[in-house]
Amino acid sequence: MTTLRTARTRATHAAVISAALWLAGCASTPSGTAPAPSPDRPAAVTPPPPDRDGPPATPPPNLSAVPDAEPRVEPIKAIGANKPYEVAGQRYAPLSADAPYTQRGLASWYGRKFHGRPTASGEPYDMYAMTAAHPTLPIPSYARVRNPANGREVVVRVNDRGPFHSSRLIDLSYTAALKLGLLGGVAMVEVERLTHEVIRTGSWRRSAPAPVDSVVTREAALP
Repeated sequence: MTTLRTARTRATHAAVISAALWLAGCASTPSGTAPAPSPDRPAAVTPPPPDRDGPPATPPPNLSAVPDAEPRVEPIKAIGANKPYEVAGQRYAPLSADAPYTQRGLASWYGRKFHGRPTASGEPYDMYAMTAAHPTLPIPSYARVRNPANGREVVVRVNDRGPFHSSRLIDLSYTAALKLGLLGGVAMVEVERLTHEVIRTGSWRRSAPAPVDSVVTREAALP
C-alpha cells in the first residue's frame, strides 16, 4: 500500500510540473515582433489545408494600392467562355450583347487554391489582380462593384466563370475583396457592367473612392 501511495504521489508531482512548464511556454513571447496588420499589409495567417481555399500565408504589402482594372473596349465573341454551358445540372447562357447589366447580390472571393490555375478565359488566375468571376457576364467584361455597407467601389475585369452557388452573384479576386472590405466572408454588393459606350466616353470614371480602413485578413467563412 505504501509503495502504491508513493507512486501516486510521484505521478501527481510530475503532472503539476508538466502543467507549470506548459503554462510557462504559453506565456513566453517570441524574440521578434511581427508587424502590426494594416490595409497595406494584412495580417499573416496560417494557410488552410490544400483542399480548401483561403488567403495566402503572407500577403504582399501595399495591396490596397493596387489600381483598379482599366476598362477598355474588348470584343465579345460568341465562342469559348461565352457559349452556353452547364455546371452541376444548372444551365447558364452568358450575355452575348454589349448590354447594360445591374444586379445586387452576394459576393464571395477566391484565393490561394486557384492562384495560377487557368480561368475560363484561358488566362491564369492572379489573386492579386483586380479580376472577378461571373456566371453570365461576357468574357472579357468590366464591372463596377460596390459595397453598400461602407461605400467602397472597385472596377474589375471579368475573366472567369463562377461562383456556381445559387445564392451568390460574383466571385472576386483576393485583392478586389480586400479593397472592398469583404475578406471576412460572403457579403452584399452591387454589380454594374460597364458597356462599351460608357468605356469609350470615359463616363464610367468617378471621384476618388472611400478610404480603406484597417483590414485584418482571415480565412473567409465560406460554406
